[in-house]
Amino acid sequence: MFLIAAVLAAALASGGSSVDAEVEKSGDAVRLTVAASEKAARQNAAVAPAVQLFRYERAPLCREAAGIWTRGSADGTCPELANTAGALRTCPEGDSIVMPMWRQARTSPEAPWGEWTQIDSGGCGTDLLPELTAADFRLLPIPAPTLTLQPDRGWVLVNIETIVTTNPDAITLRTDLLGHGITVEATPTTWTYDFGDGHTLTTTSPGHPYPHHDVFHEYEQPGTAAITLTATWTGRYLIDGTTTWRDINGTATTTTTSTPFTIEERTSRLVATHCHTRPKPADC
Repeated sequence: MFLIAAVLAAALASGGSSVDAEVEKSGDAVRLTVAASEKAARQNAAVAPAVQLFRYERAPLCREAAGIWTRGSADGTCPELANTAGALRTCPEGDSIVMPMWRQARTSPEAPWGEWTQIDSGGCGTDLLPELTAADFRLLPIPAPTLTLQPDRGWVLVNIETIVTTNPDAITLRTDLLGHGITVEATPTTWTYDFGDGHTLTTTSPGHPYPHHDVFHEYEQPGTAAITLTATWTGRYLIDGTTTWRDINGTATTTTTSTPFTIEERTSRLVATHCHTRPKPADC
């Protein structure tokens, strides 16, 4: 990348959109990412031209015969006898080269425009695709996890396994980001159970019904409880018109709580006859 720290630092010092904070640093070099400068240009386009303090334009970086780097024209050409630095960049087959972004600034709507300064190094078309962030992911309508108790009868027994299961299936959602249609696949990967008695359990298993159950809890005291299940979701997304799934850098959580139930203690004792006879014996 061809940016020089002093050039970009001057551009950033002139102020502007908060997106200018989206920079990459390498040693003393500072540069905006292609996506960040594109975002700044979009935000600036929403401002009436008469009061804009910035102009953004993509144009090649040209190297003149004397070795001086200059800005080319928006049509992608360089002055006569100058070389286009962008030609040195290679992009994957089917992708296109994105020329560097330049910015022109002024201190007020009445002030003259300053010099054009380069604020990114350009890239490939895929660099301009929007990123679905963890914050975007968490705003999607991801459903609450399912929670099944076994037994599910309104009461459970002390010191007997209360079995819990959930649904591990991935879900598919649609959203829109910066004008791009996006398919999102969300998958629950871990589950945390709060059993309502001070005990919790985090597992990567969705659980299985009796007799193959592997996620359960034994209550130690009679009382009333409700189980809260929190699912942690990972995600990936596919932008319309592309073929590559991209992982979301972050997770989302959703929660559900069971209907309250009683925790009962039952004891066994010897009786004189069968308790299923009618009328039921008094000692049953």
